[in-house]
Amino acid sequence: MSEQRRQPQGGRPMGPGFGPFGGGMAMPGQKAKDAKGTLRRLLRYLRPHRFRLLAVLVTAVLSTVFGIISPKLLGNVTTKLFEGMMGKLKGIPGAGIDFAGIWQILLVLIGLYLLSALFSFIQQYIMAGVAQKTVYALRNEVNGKLARLPLKFYDSRTHGEIMSRAVNDMDNISNTLQQSLTQAITSVITLIGIIVMMLTISPLLTLILIVTLPLSFIAIKKIATRSQTYFKGQQKELGELNGHVEEMFTGHKIVKAFGREAQSADRFNAINERLYESGWKAQFVSGIIMPIMNFIGNIGFVLICVAGGLLVTRQSIAIGDIQAFIQYARQFTQPIAQTANIANVIQSAIASAERVFELLDEQEEAPEAGAHAAQVHASPKGEIAFQHVKFGYQEDAAFIEDLNIEVHSGQTVAIVGPTGAGKTTLVNLLMRFYEINGGAITVDGTDITKMKRGDLRSLFGMVLQDTWLFNGTIRDNIAYGREGATEQEIVQAAIAAHADHFIRTLPDGYDTILNEEASNISQGQKQLLTIARAVLADPAILILDEATSNVDTRTEIHIQKAMSELMSGRTSFVIAHRLSTIRDADLILVMKDGAVVEQGSHEELLEKGGFYADLYNSQFAGVNLQPEAV
Repeated sequence: MSEQRRQPQGGRPMGPGFGPFGGGMAMPGQKAKDAKGTLRRLLRYLRPHRFRLLAVLVTAVLSTVFGIISPKLLGNVTTKLFEGMMGKLKGIPGAGIDFAGIWQILLVLIGLYLLSALFSFIQQYIMAGVAQKTVYALRNEVNGKLARLPLKFYDSRTHGEIMSRAVNDMDNISNTLQQSLTQAITSVITLIGIIVMMLTISPLLTLILIVTLPLSFIAIKKIATRSQTYFKGQQKELGELNGHVEEMFTGHKIVKAFGREAQSADRFNAINERLYESGWKAQFVSGIIMPIMNFIGNIGFVLICVAGGLLVTRQSIAIGDIQAFIQYARQFTQPIAQTANIANVIQSAIASAERVFELLDEQEEAPEAGAHAAQVHASPKGEIAFQHVKFGYQEDAAFIEDLNIEVHSGQTVAIVGPTGAGKTTLVNLLMRFYEINGGAITVDGTDITKMKRGDLRSLFGMVLQDTWLFNGTIRDNIAYGREGATEQEIVQAAIAAHADHFIRTLPDGYDTILNEEASNISQGQKQLLTIARAVLADPAILILDEATSNVDTRTEIHIQKAMSELMSGRTSFVIAHRLSTIRDADLILVMKDGAVVEQGSHEELLEKGGFYADLYNSQFAGVNLQPEAV
C-alpha cells in the first residue's frame, strides 16, 4: 500500500527576546485569509457560554478597578506623612502624623488587594472552563469530521499536515482563548482606568505623558520591523533544521549504510550557522527596544517631575498625587505592550482557527444509505460483481473506463499487474473507500451504495503489506480483529497464523507491550500478528495484499497452509507480487492501465501467451520486471 509520508515539523523559535514596552516579543504569526469571517465563526462556538463570558468581563473590571485605585490611596498615605511632618517643622500646635488615618488607608488597601486577587481568580477559573469546553466541542467536531472524510483526502495530504491542524492549531486556539483573551480584556480596562485616574489627578501631567508616546511608537515601529525580518528568518531556519534532524534520525540506518554521516553533519552545521545568525540578530534588535523605551520614558518622567514639583510648590496638587501619578505613568505602558503582543497572538490563533475550519469544510464521503439501507445477509455468500464500473481520481480524467468482473462465492481471485495498473484501486472501490463515477458494484446482488459503509466493511478482513499495530499488548492487537474475543480464540488465531510460538518466547508473552512503531519485534513477526488478527475476524471476504511478503520462506509455507484453510469457502482477493504464489487461484485478473486485460486460471493464461505469460516468464528469467502492489 502507500508508504507513510512524513512532514518536517517546524517549530516556533523560543527565546528571551523582549518586545515593545518590556513584553515578550511575539513571533510573527501566519495571517488568516479571511480574519473577520473566521473570527465571527469562532465566536459562534463561544455563544453558548455568553453568560459566563459576561461574568468574566465583570470580574475582570472589578479586579482591575480595585488594582488601579491602589496607587491613589498610597499617594494619600504619602500626603498625610508629608503634611504631618511639615506641620511639625512649622511648629503648628497639635500637628503630627495621623497614624490612625494612615492605618485606615492601609487596611482599605489590603482589602482592595484581596478583592482584586479574588476576582482575578474567579475570572481565570471561569475563563478556563469556557476555553476548555469550547475547544472540547471543536475538537470533537474535528474528530468526527476526520472519520467522515474520504480516503482521497488522506491520500492527497501528508500525515503531518493533518496532525498539525487537529492538534497544534487546536492547542493554539485553546491557549489563546484561555490566556490571551482575558489578558486583552484586562489590558484594555487597565489602560482606560489608568487614563481616567491620571486625568483626575492632573490633566496637564497627563498631556505631558501622552505627548511622549509618539516617540515611543516611532522607535518601536522601526525596531519591530527590522526584528520581525530576523524572526521570520529564524523561524524558517528552525523549521528546516527540525526537518533535517527528523529525516536523519528516521533514516539513520540508511545514512550510516551509505556513509553519509559527514554530509549530514555538514548540512546540519550550515543550517545551524544560518539559524545562529538570524537568532542572535533577532534577539539583539528586539532586545534594544527596552533601553530605548526606558530612555524615552525617563524623558517623560523628568518632565512630569519638573512640572509636578512646580504644581506642588504652587499648592495646585498634593505631593502624594505626584507619587501616584508616577506609578500610573510606569504602569501606563504595560497594557499597551500587552495589547500589542496579544494582537499578534490572536492573529495567529485566528489563522489556526481558519485552518481548522478549512478541515471542517472539506467535502465528506457520499451520504450513507440511511434508514432504507439494505441489510447484510446473515450468511453472506461473497458473490461480487463489477458492472461497467467507471472511476477516476480526477473527474475529468478516467482511470477505469468500463470494468466488468464477476466473482463467485468461495473463489480465490488473484489480482496481478505492473505498478499503477489499478490493483489496489479495485479493492478500494470494492470497500467503498472511493466512490465510483459510473456503473455498479454488487455484493450478493446488492449494490454497495445501498448498504451502510460499516455493514459493508464488516464483511471484509484485510491483511496488508504495510503492517499496522498500535501501542498496546500483543493480545490487544490480535483482539482488534473481533470485539469481545475470548482468550482461547485469540490464542487459536495466533496458532493458526504460526505466531503463537514466537509470542511465547517473548518475556511477557501475550502481555508484551508493543511500542509506537512495534520496533521490539521483527517485520515478519508484525506480519504474523496482522494475519492472526484477520484469522480472528473470521470475515466472509478476505483481501490479502502481499500478506506473506515480510516472512521467511519456511514460515511462508506454514502461512500459506493456514491461509488456505482460512480461505476455504470464502471469497478471497489476493494482490500478488510473486506470481508463483497464486498458481492455485481459481481466477487471475491481469490488470493494466486500470483495465482487466486478461482473466482466467494460471494454466489458461500461460497457454494464451499474452501479457500474463510475459510477466510470469520475466520473473523466472531474472528480468527486473516484477509487478508490485499499487
